[in-house]
Amino acid sequence: MTMAHTVTLRAPEPDDTDRLYLWENDPGTAEVPVNGAPLSRLQVWNYIQHYSADPLGTGELRLIAECAGEAVGHVDLTEIDVRNSRAEVSVYIDAAHRGRGLGRQALAAMVRHARRVLDLHQVWALVACDNAASLALFKSLDFKPAGRLRSWLRRDGRWVDVVMLQYLAV
Repeated sequence: MTMAHTVTLRAPEPDDTDRLYLWENDPGTAEVPVNGAPLSRLQVWNYIQHYSADPLGTGELRLIAECAGEAVGHVDLTEIDVRNSRAEVSVYIDAAHRGRGLGRQALAAMVRHARRVLDLHQVWALVACDNAASLALFKSLDFKPAGRLRSWLRRDGRWVDVVMLQYLAV
């Protein structure tokens, strides 16, 4: 399948503040919510202003996914564990840009970066069992199921299991 445009990854810029604010507070997309409250624009602005290009030191890396000069989402490495050479990966594509293969390109680019630049042995993700699109995305890039966490997410008064998926550098 030929893509009309290629996704590139770049560091967040001050102009990304409003879009990151909206993406971070999108209630319909957080598989594994980290915060108990919405982020403010000031918090997002401060994050961008203090962005560190040392992911092994800070334990995280957030890159903006860009296609044809437009920011379409972000892909993150968190929980970077230098000693054990692994990190959690997640990808977010704005609703207006979904269904075009951009998430797959962004995730593939981050996995390459994690392996080639950061020299990580593995990246992993937690995906809700009922999120067929996300499960298919990760599996299409050779992420393998490594376990199931029962009742991991509470969503609308019910509990949802998640699958842990791993990509191992061989």
